[in-house]
Amino acid sequence: MSPSCPISTKRIDTNMVRIISLQVVLFTVTLLFTQEKLFAIVILFNFSVRAVHMVKISPFYMIGKFILDGWGAEPKMCDESPKRFALYLGLFTSLLLTVSLLHGSLVLAMTVTIILLGCALLETLFDFCIGCKIYYAIELMKASFKNDRNLY
Repeated sequence: MSPSCPISTKRIDTNMVRIISLQVVLFTVTLLFTQEKLFAIVILFNFSVRAVHMVKISPFYMIGKFILDGWGAEPKMCDESPKRFALYLGLFTSLLLTVSLLHGSLVLAMTVTIILLGCALLETLFDFCIGCKIYYAIELMKASFKNDRNLY
């Protein structure tokens, strides 16, 4: 299964994903320099509301929509499933980040922040989604185990 074959019937605009990733980059960089908990909470809130399909109240989505509408950019559609999996990884990462920051584990919090920053930078700059690659690898493993005739 290659990244270009459809995995789901739902499609999303990668332009929006990249603009949201840019905002995650900005907030994580600011968090790294200030270590202000509010930035972690905003990142967690953004991932949380998007994970439960309440994108209309996501601050990053609202800003992204404003930017895309202003530019009049043509949507660049892709499969939703890998991006949704990546969203859940981002939710887990931002939860770990926020909890560790609130409990005073600064080294863990900053390590997780750097990981989140790296993933968001790859998405923003190169349209390269780490979570999507993990998703495809899992799907390939599932498919190979289903169709393996040598198991018996």
